[in-house]
Amino acid sequence: MIIKNITGKQISTAGTILPFKKNIFPNKIDKTIEIVTVPKLSDITANQKNVGIVLDEKLILKILSERYRNVSITEIITKNDLKKLALRKPDLVFSGVKYFYFADGIIWLNDYLELHDILYIASNRAALHNEHDKSIAKKIIQKANIRTADFFTTEPGEHQNEMSIPISFPLFIKPLTGGDSRGVDENSIVYDFLSFQAKVLDIKHKHNLRSLVETYLPGKEYSVSILQDRSNGNLIAMPIEIVVKKNINGHRILDYDIKDNDHEKVIEVSDSKIFKQLSDLSKNAFTALDGKSLGRIDIKMDHRGVPHFIEANLMPGLREGYFYRSCLLNLNMSYEQMILTVADNGLSSQRIHFSTNFIREKNLY
Repeated sequence: MIIKNITGKQISTAGTILPFKKNIFPNKIDKTIEIVTVPKLSDITANQKNVGIVLDEKLILKILSERYRNVSITEIITKNDLKKLALRKPDLVFSGVKYFYFADGIIWLNDYLELHDILYIASNRAALHNEHDKSIAKKIIQKANIRTADFFTTEPGEHQNEMSIPISFPLFIKPLTGGDSRGVDENSIVYDFLSFQAKVLDIKHKHNLRSLVETYLPGKEYSVSILQDRSNGNLIAMPIEIVVKKNINGHRILDYDIKDNDHEKVIEVSDSKIFKQLSDLSKNAFTALDGKSLGRIDIKMDHRGVPHFIEANLMPGLREGYFYRSCLLNLNMSYEQMILTVADNGLSSQRIHFSTNFIREKNLY
């Protein structure tokens, strides 16, 4: 990916945020933070479904230790490890883990932490459920009167002829769940029924998933990162434009290979009108999906330049991907400042205690 040089340029923001100082903390804050991880898969290229945010835990440890007095890394292997964590009751758990696989069922980390009145980063299970299935997310967005492309879901054999398809070609087809543009390629845009059948079958064979089929939006593509301002709880939206070269079919598709090989270009949004449109849509979508603390909303324009919600990620990556680049281009924020802000937001969150059946989850997304 290419980051545009913005040195010396004025930074546009959708809100205000407390000023940052040069990582100098003469008196460390007396807080205890545990960076919680799970054992990594032997195949580092595999998608670890129970992890929403892949962390460089040693780097996070180094950064947080500059500001906070007690920071440590905890790997959870057994349910007893989790119980010990609850007994230690740290001020904050900094983790990208969604849930744990145990012998008697599955435990969702953030729900477990809420039950034990422990603060954490990102959203809880209910919000993650809202965004995980892209059709559920789009229904919630429609109910909130936010624009999103017309859609339906399908699998091989479900729509047997062109007359059975409820929306008009051209269509865009992708897996119903999953991130990183997995399952998206040059064949995702279809103009006829045979191409529709082929792509739906491809997704079923390669990913064993239903397909989300949408009206194709040919306009520009954006991603808007969201941060909560810890001083007042307001949402700060940080739009970026994602530019990709045309493929052999003349389309600009942000597909899996382009993301995986960093072949897209990321630039700031300089048009104030578009900036506001993207910011308003993303903040409304984040709120409708019950997001907390941080997230990312993907948006695409139609042929008239009208922004539409595409999908959401309420556990955005905290390496040097789109979330970080949004912070850099919009707030001139360093990577270290971003991590510290996420931790500050987590520590300042209101504690919400609720009863939930977080154990023995049988049907995962």
